[in-house]
Amino acid sequence: MPTHCWIDRLRDAGFSAPVQVHRALERLAEQGLVHRLESLNAYVSCSHSGGCRHGLKAFAICDNGGRVDEFTDNSLGRYLGRWMKDNACSLRSLTIGLHGKCEACVGPQ
Repeated sequence: MPTHCWIDRLRDAGFSAPVQVHRALERLAEQGLVHRLESLNAYVSCSHSGGCRHGLKAFAICDNGGRVDEFTDNSLGRYLGRWMKDNACSLRSLTIGLHGKCEACVGPQ
């Protein structure tokens, strides 16, 4: 049976996949288990065991191969915190996406 028929059956049973999946992802993000990467319009799982507890979320995103690495940098977080305080900025959340090519895609230099 083609896939669209199963989706139609689920829809007839009251399951709205896009809405329900989006809500589930939002709940997982609230718990720090996934992160939304707005520049990719995608979600990635948190690489920290037990969920993310860091205010600063930073990601290195390979535009060639699609690899996404999550990292934290305490000095960067402190710097941005000082900048926000000095500039009377109130920030709700902070996600940094660094786009480029990963080591595997760049190859030996």
